[in-house]
Amino acid sequence: MTPSFSAKTMRQTVAVIGAGTMGAGIAYVFARAGWLVTVAEPSLAQRTRLLETLSSASADGVRRGKLTEAQSEILLASVSLVRSARELPGGLDLVIESVPENLSLKRDVLRELDERAPTLIGSNTSGLSIDTLAECLTDPTRLIGMHFFNPVWSLPLIELIVGRQTSVAALEAARRHADSIGKQTIVVRNLPGFATSRLDLIASLEAMRMLEDGVASAEDIDRAAVLAYRHPIGPLRLSDIVGLDVRLDIARHLRTSLGERYAPPRLLEEKVARGELGQKSGKGFYDWPVPPPSLPSATAKS
Repeated sequence: MTPSFSAKTMRQTVAVIGAGTMGAGIAYVFARAGWLVTVAEPSLAQRTRLLETLSSASADGVRRGKLTEAQSEILLASVSLVRSARELPGGLDLVIESVPENLSLKRDVLRELDERAPTLIGSNTSGLSIDTLAECLTDPTRLIGMHFFNPVWSLPLIELIVGRQTSVAALEAARRHADSIGKQTIVVRNLPGFATSRLDLIASLEAMRMLEDGVASAEDIDRAAVLAYRHPIGPLRLSDIVGLDVRLDIARHLRTSLGERYAPPRLLEEKVARGELGQKSGKGFYDWPVPPPSLPSATAKS
């Protein structure tokens, strides 16, 4: 469901930290729903790409009849850019960090956000412990995992991860905010891999082992998942879109906590060692254009 868009909607405020693929998608859906959005990103190249992505996505919305020209203009005008979390105004309704899955980096960002005293802090993590992330905050009750899926403008789910100290008020606020942008939610405990990462990764790793064993080609393994089980995209193509380095990091993390069923296949380790990271590098299980298109056409998750 796409939320109704109106310039007269009460303007809630959100900041997104990180202007990568996920950050751009998150910024877009909040701006589309009438929020005032600030994106913090130190890289000039990433800030430029973000503006291109938002422009491309809003133009596509107009072409498909999802937005009017006036709504597209309001959407683009609703997004402002800063270079760091320290430049954000204080007291925002919501801040979502969407930086790479690196514990040290995320904690550094969260410390900066803590100083800005937002009402709610969401972490767009697909596997890191919310309890561990919360250790750096003066008020850990306002932190909740808000795991979005790529492309954010298409996929309707946000996985809400509740830590030991996440307050009931924080969970209720996260649900309201998700509803305001037309998303549905599931609530999961702060256990390794949460729900979606465990389900998604186990299928992807098994597909890689099948490819290693010569069961079928990558194309036919993916075709089986799409045609027999009605998955929107096959596990190997999806892995390329997510990033094979990301897949490997998550597999190693879950192997440590959940056992050998999450051990990364040799094929995955070899591809990452060769720099074959999937869509972002131009080669993974498939060949991809470089650089990747700003507006993803495939339905994918990260």
